[in-house]
Amino acid sequence: MSYLRYVKVIGTMHVSPRSKEKVYRTIIGERPHAVAIELDRLRFLSMMEGRNVTLGDSLHYGRAGLINYLLAKVEERLGEEFGMAPGEEMKVAVSAAREVGAQLHLVDEDIRVILSKFSSAPFREKLLMGVEALGVFLPLGNAVEGDPLEEYRAMMHQFRVRYPYLYRVLVEERNEVMARNIIAIVKALKSAGIRRPKVIAVVGLGHKPGIEHILDRAGERDVSMYYGSRYVYI
Repeated sequence: MSYLRYVKVIGTMHVSPRSKEKVYRTIIGERPHAVAIELDRLRFLSMMEGRNVTLGDSLHYGRAGLINYLLAKVEERLGEEFGMAPGEEMKVAVSAAREVGAQLHLVDEDIRVILSKFSSAPFREKLLMGVEALGVFLPLGNAVEGDPLEEYRAMMHQFRVRYPYLYRVLVEERNEVMARNIIAIVKALKSAGIRRPKVIAVVGLGHKPGIEHILDRAGERDVSMYYGSRYVYI
């Protein structure tokens, strides 16, 4: 059975204003029973409280925290180029879910688990990441030209080739976690008496194909072991 009959996955570019608009229009237009977003509890609270993670905070997690900090800085710089801060589309999803009375679920893997996996990355990938991160605080120049969607896809392909371990940790394994959490949400709604649940999942564009593939091929087997999402009362 394909769970795509119950789930619409919106793939967003975290720094694109068009993504924010699409998220809002889709949720308001579809009026789903539940909205699932690519966040865990810690990142959700940080986003809603407007907290910015400092370099000092990140260093508490060692090298993994530093890498996460640098990746966040890359998104911030891209956000400046696109005119929107990273995460704005997630805030819009929260607001729109509240507006239509939908459940809000946090379906991503715990950031602490992700950071712990960073520490096991091969030395080559850690070294390469460190070298490339030196350019984070330099001007981007004409980094964002042409079609942003095509550039984003090219960036994801390059990341997969250059960092196979980190790609597996950051993309493929999280695809599995989020897809199984979404399936569990559908099953919970059906158990509550909703015959045809409607769920909208808001995730990064790089996660959309993998999550849809899992949802399309999933059967009716028990997925409770994967269910780690949190239902947030809004």
